[in-house]
Amino acid sequence: QVHVAESGGGSVQAGGSLRLSCGVSGNTRRTNFIAWFRQFPGKEREGVAAIYTGDGTIYYADSVKGRFTLAQDNTKTTVNLQMNGLKPEDTAMYYCAAGYMVADRLAPLEYSSWGQGTQVTVSS
Repeated sequence: QVHVAESGGGSVQAGGSLRLSCGVSGNTRRTNFIAWFRQFPGKEREGVAAIYTGDGTIYYADSVKGRFTLAQDNTKTTVNLQMNGLKPEDTAMYYCAAGYMVADRLAPLEYSSWGQGTQVTVSS
């Protein structure tokens, strides 16, 4: 079983920065993709960024390219999402998820283990 836990989040003004952290534990041999998703009220969950822990290849949604940066630590079980230049439209619940042999890197259905989520609120 794989366990996912997020930390970080909070409230910030537009243009500010936040960092989200995600730790994966348990049967990590069944994890080679870690990703962040977000969900707006009444909307489907959408992919933000994902990393293939094998070689560190990173995938970003177009909406966050150039503003968000995903990085993993040396253990490949913790990833941090640095969010700069935050906009009010980034306000959402952010979730971390772990998956194995993921084909569509930013598709929620590809990921089997999820954290509880952390709220990010950006005020104008």
